[in-house]
Amino acid sequence: MLYIGLYFSPDMLHNQQAKMREIVDKFFSDNWIISVYMGMTVNLLEAWEPYRAARSALANTLDTINIKQQASRHQSRVAKLTPQLEQLLKEGSLTEDSVLSNVNKLMNICRECNVTLRWMLLHTSTPPSGLESMSKKCRQVHDLVITESKYNPLQIFQLLLYTAEYELKMKEIFKHLLSEKETRWLQYKKESYERMAELAEVFSGTKPLTRVDKNEQLQAWFREMTKQIEALSFTEPVATGRKVVHLIQALEEVQEFHQLDSNLQVTQFLADTRRFLHSMLRTMQIKEDALITLQIVADLSYAWELIDRFTPYMQDGLKKDPSLAIKLRATFLKLASALDMPLLRINQANSPDLMSVSRYYSAELVGYVRKVLHIIPETMFSQLARIIELQTNHIKEVPTRLMKDQLRAFAQLDHRYEVAQLTHSISVFTEGILMMKHTLVGVIQLDPKQLLEDGIRRELVVRVASALHSRLVFNPKAKNSELISKLEALGQIMDGYRRSFEYIQDYVSIYGLKIWQEEVSRIINFNVEQECNAFLRHKIHDWQSIHQSQAIPIPKFAPLDNQSVNFIGRLARELLRITDPKITTYIDLMGAWYDNYKKEVLNLRIFSLIQKTVGTPGLTGLDRLLSFMIVTELQGATRTMEKKVLGDKFWQDTLTSLNTAIQPLAQIVGRWP
Repeated sequence: MLYIGLYFSPDMLHNQQAKMREIVDKFFSDNWIISVYMGMTVNLLEAWEPYRAARSALANTLDTINIKQQASRHQSRVAKLTPQLEQLLKEGSLTEDSVLSNVNKLMNICRECNVTLRWMLLHTSTPPSGLESMSKKCRQVHDLVITESKYNPLQIFQLLLYTAEYELKMKEIFKHLLSEKETRWLQYKKESYERMAELAEVFSGTKPLTRVDKNEQLQAWFREMTKQIEALSFTEPVATGRKVVHLIQALEEVQEFHQLDSNLQVTQFLADTRRFLHSMLRTMQIKEDALITLQIVADLSYAWELIDRFTPYMQDGLKKDPSLAIKLRATFLKLASALDMPLLRINQANSPDLMSVSRYYSAELVGYVRKVLHIIPETMFSQLARIIELQTNHIKEVPTRLMKDQLRAFAQLDHRYEVAQLTHSISVFTEGILMMKHTLVGVIQLDPKQLLEDGIRRELVVRVASALHSRLVFNPKAKNSELISKLEALGQIMDGYRRSFEYIQDYVSIYGLKIWQEEVSRIINFNVEQECNAFLRHKIHDWQSIHQSQAIPIPKFAPLDNQSVNFIGRLARELLRITDPKITTYIDLMGAWYDNYKKEVLNLRIFSLIQKTVGTPGLTGLDRLLSFMIVTELQGATRTMEKKVLGDKFWQDTLTSLNTAIQPLAQIVGRWP
């Protein structure tokens, strides 16, 4: 805000050196790259270059010694904080009791982590256009920071992961404590009251089993303590806190002055009461302010675009250890918190754009989450390819009856072990993504099972569309058509994908056959629609298609010839080319096409091959496309007749004569027996 506000006072930026020096010393003494809004960063070295006073004031900050000090200081913090967070995140380290006892210390660790992350991410960032677009001075400062901070992106990414997970745990504990704050406080008060009442009864001498002598003075004192504890009020935290402190001191003094240590039961009661009073004090100190402070400190809006540099590390980590998805969930939630402040301001302004802005940024973030997690289905498919190869080409099918001496040959233990190993790794990937739980990202809720299914669908669509595009390519000048061989090869690929889905569906808990049919139909129908656009007056664009999806997009490829848009057009035109009436004849009795040399060119088996390759949707699509072609030919013929034939008197006379000549002779017809 200060950076933007200064532009409304250009005289200060240009001429008022003393004021600019004060501003820089106060706010920009240790940083020169700032985030303006949602990842929009500004390098003050470049931004303030035209302003004399601002440029001069920034000289101390950009001094080489200062840059080196700041870079090395933050690097040492990274090295110190990473193991510290790792220790805190171990099972049993962050408990409700430990958080209540060390709120300030734990909050300071969170603050220090975020300050370090912010500085490192901003000051090691490069503009989207690359280092070449930076000025020479900016590039020198950037290189100096990289060198002095010993910048290691993997180390920064690890700190980001740990920080996000640590903050998520802290938030969950704070929320749980706040939700049960009053209930716990009343429970501690009740326990303290009961113990004081029991001690008063013990010193009355009416309990023979306690072996404690009657002491009316202590009895009266404990009764008074009981009344004071009962008078404590949850609604007056300040006054109650002071009273609780006095009560704890009084209990310590009574144990010391009246020498009550000789009786273990009394000592235990006093210790328990002090513990409950301490818990009451700590419970009252938990306020919603802690959550608000944590939210402000943990803001990651400055990294809205910078986070993308860690995408390869996220994906590599997921490939090695799918359970990393749990830690990534915390990172995504931390990134989603970047929406809170802008949306709060929009809400405060009573703007009607609140929901549209929320949905836009939430959809952007969900898109990024999908991009990161897509590595899981991508890796699964690469392992599936190996499984299919083993099952198709290496593993023999075991016959119903098998001789004992043939058992070793059919066992193929190495291949079967590899299949089992690959299947297990696929199920582990599935388990990793499902461990993310339901996560609310902005205003969109992410269902991990749906996320996995969408990822599998997306990878399937890419692979099937690529196979159809690359395999159905024909040479228009070839004498012997490659159509059958190419359809057979593509049929094997499609059959392999389908069988792989049938095999894997139980291990990843999806409806494999349903997904296969839906996505293949969508790919075929989309390509048919795009191919038929050439015959339509009102074309259906890519983004208008009901078959296209933003979450699971169907890839579009550049046309490979001048006539066809995609593989459906190439397939239809290849069928027309090889069955051209000029060079082939269809013999109905044989159900085949023959060339002029009486050699069979094509038979009806072609349609079975097409169905095996592109399924029923493909045959339907071909039928639709050929219908459009027929209509176009008929319209062209009609237009030619109207222009050239019906408009010429010579042709009209000729056709009239022809019509008369071909009419049957009624008298001759009538004489036939």
